[in-house]
Amino acid sequence: MYAVIESGGKQVRVREGDVVRLEKLPGQAGDEVVLDRVLMVSEGETVVGRPFVEGARVVARIVEQGKFPKILVFKFKPKVRYRRRLGHRQPYTAVRIERIERGR
Repeated sequence: MYAVIESGGKQVRVREGDVVRLEKLPGQAGDEVVLDRVLMVSEGETVVGRPFVEGARVVARIVEQGKFPKILVFKFKPKVRYRRRLGHRQPYTAVRIERIERGR
């Protein structure tokens, strides 16, 4: 059984027991999170939502709050001595999928 959820404007395919990194969610390690924006559930037959599956939800537990590796952004314009270097580290929340509850 698997589900496709939407979190942080991105779609993620998850199964029970998976550890996935999502956009930062409120909470601390050990907290339970309910993700109710389920786009699709597949358990033998596939149920696709319009846009979300009615009554379906994914229950997960926060494993850690962290940051992705640094991304360097470099701007450059030739012949005018313009150079800018910026760094960015996007925060994430790693969650372990505990169960997928299928709506009817």
